[in-house]
Amino acid sequence: MAFEPMEYDFSLVAGLLPAAAADRGRLSVLDFGGSLAGTYFQSRKFLSPIDVLRWSVVDQPGHVACGKADFANEELHFYPTIDDCLRKENPNVLLLSGVLQYLREPYAFLENALRAEIPYVIVARTAFNQAGRDRLTIQRVPPWLYDASYPAWFLIEATFRKVFDEKYDLICAYESAEEAHPEGGKAVFKSFHFQRKAAER
Repeated sequence: MAFEPMEYDFSLVAGLLPAAAADRGRLSVLDFGGSLAGTYFQSRKFLSPIDVLRWSVVDQPGHVACGKADFANEELHFYPTIDDCLRKENPNVLLLSGVLQYLREPYAFLENALRAEIPYVIVARTAFNQAGRDRLTIQRVPPWLYDASYPAWFLIEATFRKVFDEKYDLICAYESAEEAHPEGGKAVFKSFHFQRKAAER
């Protein structure tokens, strides 16, 4: 996937490098909802010092078919489900970038995904409601892009973080400049880096 100009997420790269350092120079990313691996291509030039790099995208069948045909290489692979990925790969980072808010049951998904016991979890570009409840909305794509609409959640940060409390430590959290204004409210986009607790490793 091409970006004109290429966009770089240096905070994300900073989260990936400790995972590689902790695993003797090996970085294996399970990029759930990673489409055609845009984040891989954004990050790749900064990951060249890593000895062993594997990047696995898990996404919808159409993206997986296109990814396998046009983008896959020795480092980059595409899978239709997390279970399919885990049968072939041993990821040390679970990456959820801009995807949780589009899932039918985001908290249930998180609880299930964390059972894989992946050492590091990065949740990036996720929308959080500033009011006191989760809010389900309809996101409409601008017509000049294409005609579509999607259900989209604005989550509550406290509920989201509670899913991690038992087995993961929060390394850092930060806001992006992006904002959303659902009718009658306000939401911010935040990212979180988590590491499995020492007793759980």
